[in-house]
Amino acid sequence: MPAAKARRVAERKAERNGPIRSHARNRVAAARVAIDEDPTSEETQAAVAAAKSALAIAASKGVVHKNNAARRISRLARNLNRARADQDS
Repeated sequence: MPAAKARRVAERKAERNGPIRSHARNRVAAARVAIDEDPTSEETQAAVAAAKSALAIAASKGVVHKNNAARRISRLARNLNRARADQDS
């Protein structure tokens, strides 16, 4: 019997966590595209900020691990800074 309950719990968690995870992934993908197109624009800044926020929210709700979210945020910032440096030089 515990297997049936565990399945129900997993289904509830998946239903609750799926939209949050999807939202974070979509925001990160949009930020990456924006960085590739024009790293210095205001739209890129907004896209990166939205991605950081979405990842932080996902981490706060336990959808992704806090270190995983921190790593993704760090990589986004690093990619943005590198793209800006490449464009300036």
